[in-house]
Amino acid sequence: MLHGSCLCGGIRYRVHGPLRDVVHCHCSFCRKAHGAAFRTRARLATRDLEFVAGNNLLTWYRSSPDQHRTFCRVCGANLITRFDLQPGEISLALGTLDDDPGVRPRAHLHVASKAPWYEITDGLAQYHAGER
Repeated sequence: MLHGSCLCGGIRYRVHGPLRDVVHCHCSFCRKAHGAAFRTRARLATRDLEFVAGNNLLTWYRSSPDQHRTFCRVCGANLITRFDLQPGEISLALGTLDDDPGVRPRAHLHVASKAPWYEITDGLAQYHAGER
């Protein structure tokens, strides 16, 4: 089991299942939501995430027609993305984990949208748009 939280600690969660498909996403939505060059995220089954504190602090934002991002209404930490077309799966921002997930990124996604000031130098696979 893994544990995670938002910046202020008001929202705490547990991950009960495996994390998969770990990537660095460079799309403009992820960059703007996280205020960083990219968002490192993993996919997991919706049923494998349990919020143990702070449900009342979760705020949802529809960032695109079929995606909703959650964040803490106190500190603004971006936690998960929910997909309307895949209700059984969510995407977790790995930066909110308090534990080592034991998995590592395999690729950079949406590098055609990457910040012009950031240079990718790690040797991971790079995909320009939705390709994988």
